[in-house]
Amino acid sequence: MSKVILISQQPLPYHHIGSWTTMYKNYFESGNSGIDTILCEAPLKQFNGVDYCIVPTNFISKVKQKLTKKPHQLYVETLIKYLQPNEKYIVQIIDNFGLVKALKAYLTDHPNIRKQLYIQFFYHGYPPFFGNFESRWFFEFIDEMVLLTHSAYIAHKNAYTILPCLFSVLHNGINTAKFHPPTPEKKIALKKKHQVTDKTVFVWCSQDRPKKGLDLILNVWKLLIERHKNIELWVVGATRDLEQTGVKFFGKMPNDLLPEYYQTSDCYLFPTLWHEGFGLTLIEALHCGNYCIASALGGVPEVLQDGKLGVLIEHPHFIEEWELAITTFLKNKEINKPKEIDRYTMEEWNLGMNKIINKAKSLMV
Repeated sequence: MSKVILISQQPLPYHHIGSWTTMYKNYFESGNSGIDTILCEAPLKQFNGVDYCIVPTNFISKVKQKLTKKPHQLYVETLIKYLQPNEKYIVQIIDNFGLVKALKAYLTDHPNIRKQLYIQFFYHGYPPFFGNFESRWFFEFIDEMVLLTHSAYIAHKNAYTILPCLFSVLHNGINTAKFHPPTPEKKIALKKKHQVTDKTVFVWCSQDRPKKGLDLILNVWKLLIERHKNIELWVVGATRDLEQTGVKFFGKMPNDLLPEYYQTSDCYLFPTLWHEGFGLTLIEALHCGNYCIASALGGVPEVLQDGKLGVLIEHPHFIEEWELAITTFLKNKEINKPKEIDRYTMEEWNLGMNKIINKAKSLMV
């Protein structure tokens, strides 16, 4: 039976804020993981029920890495030492194209080892990473690419004239024991706690990078606040050295603290300005009972089921469209109730991961 090795560029469990690392945390803690070994740098603690193959991070290894200018070589060397002759392995790599290149360079000279491996590449972006001709070595080398949405697959299919590997789709999933709608009583209590009983609260939650659209929403707010005094924008994940009427900054916070802010708010704003792979915060907010307004870019339309689960802004770089969508929501709050959602759960993600693993094992027989 094939063994499954996850190669992670981050130590797992990851003790900082992360999206895919949170999903793997849920997966390993569920007790139903199909992954046998995690290959990573030493974490502060280890998951139960899974073996670890530790990438060395001592002084000598760091000097060697710097001198050779091969940042992925230690991962490759650690993997090769772990492999046993005549055994078969499913190797999962997450978003690390450089690691794939380094692994290919080694395995080109060791074709017998390559025959032992089934390489799955999990891509959490949306647009194709390589140009058409530049991509060929990559797709000829990996066995399967796992994307977040079917629309991302279509983008890849349309971009490349040669695409010889298999594809699968695994939507993001969240822990609905944490992210769920509040009861009416709890909603009232949370509004009172945060002193927004008489206000409609909007939330933006992300890292403060230009492509995440915070500046756009802050500009929209300058226009809205002139006509709507009982609204408030909560900015979670960022801190700015500025004061703006109707805006509160909460800074970075752990994933476990987010539900309270989603449950207190009324509408989630997702003004991404790039081709987003999926949008994990989007489904967190949906599951917490938020009405959602989001850019129609990347995988977002598929996540919102082409507008069934929220409003899609077709031209997200135009602030007038955001202003209109938010104003329409404010005028029709009783009609625009949050949509019930039974998708994108942790349980669904775990089952999907195991299905992808079991399929690969069947192909290696």
